[in-house]
Amino acid sequence: MVQRQLPNPAEIFELMKFKAPELDGTKRRLHAALTIADLRTIAKRRTPKAAFDYTDGAAEGELSLARARQAFQDVEFHPGILAPAPLLDTSTTVLGGPSALPFGIAPTGFTRLMQTEGEVAGAGAAAAAGIPFTLSTLGTTSIEDVKKTNPSGRNWFQLYVMREREISYGLTRRAAEAGFDTLMFTVDTPVAGARLRDKRNGFSIPPQLTLGTIINAIPRPWWWIDFLTTPKLEFASLSTTGGTVGELLDAAMDPTIGYDDLAVIREIWPGKLVVKGVQTVEDAVRLKDTHGVDGVVLSNHGGRQLDRAPIPFHLLPQVRAAVGDDFTVMIDTGIMNGADIVASVALGADFTLIGRAYLYGLMAGGRRGVDRAIEILRSEIERTMRLLGVSSLAELEPRHVTQLTRLVPMNPAVAGAVAR
Repeated sequence: MVQRQLPNPAEIFELMKFKAPELDGTKRRLHAALTIADLRTIAKRRTPKAAFDYTDGAAEGELSLARARQAFQDVEFHPGILAPAPLLDTSTTVLGGPSALPFGIAPTGFTRLMQTEGEVAGAGAAAAAGIPFTLSTLGTTSIEDVKKTNPSGRNWFQLYVMREREISYGLTRRAAEAGFDTLMFTVDTPVAGARLRDKRNGFSIPPQLTLGTIINAIPRPWWWIDFLTTPKLEFASLSTTGGTVGELLDAAMDPTIGYDDLAVIREIWPGKLVVKGVQTVEDAVRLKDTHGVDGVVLSNHGGRQLDRAPIPFHLLPQVRAAVGDDFTVMIDTGIMNGADIVASVALGADFTLIGRAYLYGLMAGGRRGVDRAIEILRSEIERTMRLLGVSSLAELEPRHVTQLTRLVPMNPAVAGAVAR
């Protein structure tokens, strides 16, 4: 028989700890977000549909993005046992400089559209975390203002070679003068991808608002207050070049760029040069062997350009094997969890880049939201490493990861020949 007694109030209160209410709504929301998916949920609730879909969407049927995310989910880890990792080292060296974590912030265009702190929030959070920040040619904060925000950290610049080449050359020189240490030469945008969500939302330059988008935006007054009481939304680094925003967007996409343009930029740029948007083994090898670049980013532009493009994470082991260990290989597209980053490093990536994951945090809570996104990824990286039984990124190896396969070529021999 269980002995019964009257409740002792002192014992009850000893077992119960009442949490003080958090009056800061942003802090409360961000604290409750435990994953990047949670930040996405908050961002969707707080951002007008047109702006949210511009961030969240991809090209056409959005197959490339879905496949990239699925590829990371289709990972099987192989942990070692009895391998204690009480002290973790998540730092790395990439492109000649340090990073406290194996990821940096990817370049994103029109960032202040999502939340008015924009690139300033991203650069500030990157500085605090000790990771690189990448500014887009189509960024809404200037090269110089990013440098002011992150004066002693690592700033990278993503370059579109525009139809009017002198614009791109001028941007390259400005980034060098501002002390940016790495340039990302982007090659996957000869024309703009068909981003159907944007078209359906009437999101164009200039915006063509529909009744639906207006109704959707009305319950989000905080977004409109921020938007209407802060400086004009424009391509900050291009504001002195003339032309409308729409004309500058059109000029940024040029199907005529080629290896000669890469050679010119190599001559102008004094720092590290990386080609972003590589999607075949052959191109990665060619860039390494004959074009004097320091690395590549395996990327399909976040699924926003060619739908059904290769999955960067699937391509990673083949590229690493082909280019060897002395060439920088980075990866983006589809990263939503620190475990995705750990798996990428294990399979040969020197570094990874996050785009949407950072923007979800930005939309959820400005600078504090970006800090929260970085912290979530940091904790997931650390936990995954400990559970795998590794103490440093250098200990991660292909043996720790199996890529499970859903998409298998109907003719593997042909696929192998293309990869080679």
